[in-house]
Amino acid sequence: MNNTPTFQRNLLTWLAYLMLALYAYFINVIGPITPFLKEELGLTYTVSSLHYTAFALGILLVGFGGHTVIQRIGRTRALWLAAFGLSAGALLLLLGRTAPLTIGAAFGMGLIGSLILIIVPSALSDQHGESRAVALSEANVIASILSTAAPLMVGWTATLPGGWRLALGIAALAPFLMLLGLGRARLPQPASPQAASVPAPQALPPLFWVYWVAIVLSVAVEFCMISWSADFLEKTLHLPLTDAAKAVSLFLAAMIVGRIAVSRLVQRFSVRGVVIVSVLVASLGFGLFWLTGAVVPGLIGLFLTGLGVAGLYPLLLSLAMGVAGSNTTQASARTTLASGTAILILPLALGRLADLAGIRSAYAIVGVLLIGVFLIVLTARRRASVA
Repeated sequence: MNNTPTFQRNLLTWLAYLMLALYAYFINVIGPITPFLKEELGLTYTVSSLHYTAFALGILLVGFGGHTVIQRIGRTRALWLAAFGLSAGALLLLLGRTAPLTIGAAFGMGLIGSLILIIVPSALSDQHGESRAVALSEANVIASILSTAAPLMVGWTATLPGGWRLALGIAALAPFLMLLGLGRARLPQPASPQAASVPAPQALPPLFWVYWVAIVLSVAVEFCMISWSADFLEKTLHLPLTDAAKAVSLFLAAMIVGRIAVSRLVQRFSVRGVVIVSVLVASLGFGLFWLTGAVVPGLIGLFLTGLGVAGLYPLLLSLAMGVAGSNTTQASARTTLASGTAILILPLALGRLADLAGIRSAYAIVGVLLIGVFLIVLTARRRASVA
């Protein structure tokens, strides 16, 4: 059983939740608007795909150096800079009429906005201490809801005057509303500024990097499923493409349900125990999804995979932040680098493997990734118990 203290939310908690949700909305709205940009600007598939690549590149760069910006101007200012940077980039994206301008806008959103990915986990960890797993899980529940809302918003606004651009323009107003309602919140600074300024190789313990690898693998699983499961369902289970695309919502809905469940489970059981159970559920679901030749079992497997995968990122992030000591800002920056690496490389690698060996054979990589997470968590648990 877990002895986590009673969890209490305050103004800072809600600000952090909403900021992460805003970021999740914008990162997930890029994909649905890309076909509109492709058609309006006359882009090729390769050039239109650079919008998402540019956003991911921004995440990587922030993972390397974002912590220095935060340490220089403070968490609170950096958080609002990130929020309004997202808004400015969104407005530039909806106004852009050339590919360099729209791709540059996506890069700017990733570069400035991804400061949120550093600030929110570190601030919630410092604010809630041993209850960080609850806070991070709840933050990701709300982020998942907004992630699911993003493509729905694009589809709904596409039929209205102003079109798909409303999905960006309306969301760009959110930081102004948050500033009015939550502008009084001040984020806690790291407990030990001296420790936070130590270079990462000396400051972060080896166990942190063990969890870092697990975060890369878990995020890779999530985005491989989101990016390619529709194609898998079409090619192997012979669903019509439109139905296959809609079926991905099962995975996203399961992510929401799973993160709600995880946020409750970690209040009663150990974080590592919940991670292990999550990996087992995801593995069971993926095995059913991957190996079946029938539609209904395949969709059940897709849902179970999302249910299990849901808790991996927030819980592994919690474990990584927990071993980082007082250096939460730099640790959070490095976990952001993990997310960017996974998003940029693994879905692309799976696509390349699919070109060479077919989508069913290529999807074996997801099973390998899940096995990797399981083995890493078991190893980390032994190392933690020895320490």
